[in-house]
Amino acid sequence: MRAKLASRELYLIIAILLMVVVFSIIEPIYLSSGNLLDVVDQTVINGLLALGITYAIVTGGIDLSVGSTFAIVIVIVGDLLVRGVHPVIALIVGIGLGLILGIVNGILITKLNLQPFIVTLGTMSAYRGIAYVYTGGWPVLDIPDSFRSMLSGDIVSGVSISIVVLLAFTVFGHIVLKYTKFGTYIYSIGGNEEATKLSGVNVDKTKIWAYALCGVGAALAGMVLLARLGSGEPAAGQTYELNAIAAAAIGGASLAGGKGNMISTLLGALLLSTLKVGLVVVGVDTFWQYIATGAIIVIAAYFENIQDKLKKVKITKNNNNAKVAS
Repeated sequence: MRAKLASRELYLIIAILLMVVVFSIIEPIYLSSGNLLDVVDQTVINGLLALGITYAIVTGGIDLSVGSTFAIVIVIVGDLLVRGVHPVIALIVGIGLGLILGIVNGILITKLNLQPFIVTLGTMSAYRGIAYVYTGGWPVLDIPDSFRSMLSGDIVSGVSISIVVLLAFTVFGHIVLKYTKFGTYIYSIGGNEEATKLSGVNVDKTKIWAYALCGVGAALAGMVLLARLGSGEPAAGQTYELNAIAAAAIGGASLAGGKGNMISTLLGALLLSTLKVGLVVVGVDTFWQYIATGAIIVIAAYFENIQDKLKKVKITKNNNNAKVAS
């Protein structure tokens, strides 16, 4: 398993480097430090969303409401900041909001025994409505510089604090999935939920916390955007769930559940940003980005399906060889 993950990460790195080379040949300005930093900066928001949604995908679920969770956090945290709430307290409130909204998704899925797609499709609309109702449809303006510098200021020239937030959330997720019982349970649920339940694992509780962490990723992404723009729009985050799912799928998170890796998801988000910025730099219409993103999701899912079939064929062949040898 570890070798497979390592090879996936290696393939992603090679793909990113090849993409950089191709775009640089077409348009040399792509290799400029400013443009490369732009690629990394664009990775941050989608990366945080993708890392969060990976928890849900590994359980065999999905969260279509991350963009709407993103919007609620933006407008409420923005409003608190404008009212004079300390930036650190506002940050904690934002994380708490994401956690609660994710828990609501998890409870609806587990306690009502509903499909994650249906539940999060519903909350995607409901959460978006809450964001509009909260602000009356108006943006939240004049976000204090103290909050903006806390999340979007530079550590060193050109390197934003938000990049550190992304890397920290990646490391946290990697540790959770790889070295904790909770992470083992998540993989087990995605692989075989019924067997996991029979083994004594509290499946409902595990799923609820998986969606809670998904909400935290959306909250962090929302607050980074709030800090960057200095304003919060209730319409923010629309279609962002598509990019997050694409990044996770590119990273090898199986939409059938049981597979996923935070480092690979991060690389998937980086590859997606490399592609999108490259298309802009070489002069391709931005509308083509939607086509490219949709195609990537289908292709990534297809290759994952092929890998599973090859694995089954290999197992069958080994079993047959073992029978012949015996």
